[in-house]
Amino acid sequence: MNGLLALSRGIDWINLKIGRGVFWLVLAVVLISCGNAVIRKLFDTSSNAWLEVQWYLFAAVFLGAAAYTLLVNEHVRIDFVSSRVSDKAKAWIDIIGFVVFLIPLCIFVVWLSFPYAMDAYKSGEMSSNAGGLIRWPVYLMLPVGFILLLAQSVSELIKRIGFLTGDVPHVYPPKASHGE
Repeated sequence: MNGLLALSRGIDWINLKIGRGVFWLVLAVVLISCGNAVIRKLFDTSSNAWLEVQWYLFAAVFLGAAAYTLLVNEHVRIDFVSSRVSDKAKAWIDIIGFVVFLIPLCIFVVWLSFPYAMDAYKSGEMSSNAGGLIRWPVYLMLPVGFILLLAQSVSELIKRIGFLTGDVPHVYPPKASHGE
């Protein structure tokens, strides 16, 4: 189990660094969006490339933050259920969710999207908009984002199993009191 926990820590470290880096992409999107709006209003001109950069960066933020969100346990949960069960029951629910739903979904999306991104790269696919950008970088974000999410799912699975076996002391943050 120690080797798997070391793997889990490595995956967590990578997704923590990527997740924190994605924060800066949010700033870039805001600055580009504001700059584009100001230029459009002041000079009555715009560029499809700048609009597409915003979309590309938004995709990078969303896909890059998915694994980080799972890492920091801020993903969507059914609080009605999870607030009423023990941490051990939550760990079993998570294990089933990872094994039956999330891991197969990630594998399926990577399997479908990677060839699509490679075809766009090989063909040099460009945006159909005037002044648009090449498309393969944004297409490649899909399999990369889901590979990161897959890796984090495996890490979380390892931690949940470690929690159930007693090798990991806790995997859920303490419950907040109602006064907070």
